[in-house]
Amino acid sequence: MDKKPFATLEQAKKIAESFPTPFYLYDEKGIRDNAECVKRAFSWNKGFREYFAVKATPNPYLINILKEYDCGVDCSSLTELMMAKALGYTGDHIMFSSNDTPPEEFSYCNDLGGIINLDDFTHIACLEKTLGYIPETISCRFNPGGLFRISNDIMDNPGDSKYGMTRDQLFEAFRILKGKGAKRFGIHAFLASNTVTDEYYPMLAEILFQLAVDLEKETGADICFINLSGGVGIPYRPDQTPNNIFAIGEGVRQAYEKILGPAGMDDVAIYTEMGRYMMGPYGALVTTAIHEKHIYKEYIGVDACAVNLMRPAMYGAYHHITVLGKEDAPCDHCYDVTGSLCENNDKFAIDRMLPEIAIGDILFIHDTGAHGYSMGYNYNGKLRSAEILLKTDGSFQLIRRAETPKDYYATFDFSGIMDPVL
Repeated sequence: MDKKPFATLEQAKKIAESFPTPFYLYDEKGIRDNAECVKRAFSWNKGFREYFAVKATPNPYLINILKEYDCGVDCSSLTELMMAKALGYTGDHIMFSSNDTPPEEFSYCNDLGGIINLDDFTHIACLEKTLGYIPETISCRFNPGGLFRISNDIMDNPGDSKYGMTRDQLFEAFRILKGKGAKRFGIHAFLASNTVTDEYYPMLAEILFQLAVDLEKETGADICFINLSGGVGIPYRPDQTPNNIFAIGEGVRQAYEKILGPAGMDDVAIYTEMGRYMMGPYGALVTTAIHEKHIYKEYIGVDACAVNLMRPAMYGAYHHITVLGKEDAPCDHCYDVTGSLCENNDKFAIDRMLPEIAIGDILFIHDTGAHGYSMGYNYNGKLRSAEILLKTDGSFQLIRRAETPKDYYATFDFSGIMDPVL
């Protein structure tokens, strides 16, 4: 696919007049169009709901856009639950998928009426002790173990994952929960990350649909929803073919009719938690070239670094880069594009063929709308950047200001040590 930026050089320069680079930029039109497509792709299931994974992009302005399309929120911590509450989410529009969970977070979610998704068999006792009872609606996370394959390609290794229950544990958990008053059950599984294939969700659906049939038959539990979780990925590389959400939705529908329909379970709701798919392509890190270096390799230094986007440094992840204003120029220069951290892995690109870059050029780092800003940190005393929404009418809005030194020092207690620096 041809990776095209959703903003022009002129728009980036205009924004930078008010909010200097580096900054995160989000495409409101892209987010809205994609949310509508997801909703249509699963419209055959009357109970369908996308629960946006808050951890992917925890910005209330962006989550509010998805709320207009009846998306719920998938939370994994107390602060994410607090954000959900502040945005007006309650009841079954909240899914709490946590692990190694502090008991007070179970309690907070329960007070909001949210659905608790238990990660482990031992959490049943913890939940009951914390609340004094078991909620009537409950979900459990399943881990089948082993390797997960599609067409003999290994997609991921659930057996090496810390998440979820074994099959035997899941069946025993349903029996115990039912005996303690649970009436409505859900199952959840996440078997592979960032899959760029239309086969993943349908294959996962078949596994979970058959599991649901077996669970109802053997435990008598009323399974009301099946949560396919996340894992539907995006094409970070230009040579990758994007997922077709309509083909994915149709594949899940066929599995539903093949397995759940004959079992008399055609009222089961389908849930998803596609953080990356919902937001990833619609965010970019915009940064300016501020230095060049010519030693054993050619380097371009930018004003962003790994604290703004850690995926390349942490995972060796590929993010496509466009030099704004040079979209049609030949990519005939080989660069490492680096930040300023005192770490040699602080590189956005290694041996990347790009147009010739001059100091002052603006670089558009693609596909950072999920697990981008949210994974930021403050190593080397670096400060996290602003987040800006490019609105459907072409205007822009600051949706999170950049951090300042005052923010960095705000949690220190300077008494008896030194004079406050600010």
